[in-house]
Amino acid sequence: MPRPVKFRRVENLPQYTYFIPAGRRKCEIEDIIIKVEELEAMRLKDIEELNQEECAKRMHVSRQTFQNIIDSARKKIATAIIEGKGINISGGNYTRNVCEFKCRDCGNVYEIKYEEDRSVCPICGSEKVICSKKDNFCSKSCKKLTKSK
Repeated sequence: MPRPVKFRRVENLPQYTYFIPAGRRKCEIEDIIIKVEELEAMRLKDIEELNQEECAKRMHVSRQTFQNIIDSARKKIATAIIEGKGINISGGNYTRNVCEFKCRDCGNVYEIKYEEDRSVCPICGSEKVICSKKDNFCSKSCKKLTKSK
């Protein structure tokens, strides 16, 4: 039985998620689906120009897994360009690199990167902040990274 796929950490969600070749209509072409974590791997490696180890660390995966992700993404992009297919960015096994918090005093809901200090509300300065999400990944990370009082 294979191991379950680990969530990949993604910092940026794409603003645009569908691309088609010029001069073609959506109903005329086949799509290639690019996973969100594949796009993130290309962003880190090709745009931010990080080395493989830094990229893997930012996505919380091994170097080999990172290489597999980026190889898959590049093959899909090349296929779409050469064969004139649409590119649809959706799905995957990922979590954002932010956690949503809520201040118990002022009610402010805000997002903070996992690595940043989350013990103080940025609006009112209260230390009565809680994680506003209920999923397991967030709960484990919040407990692990929140400062102890």
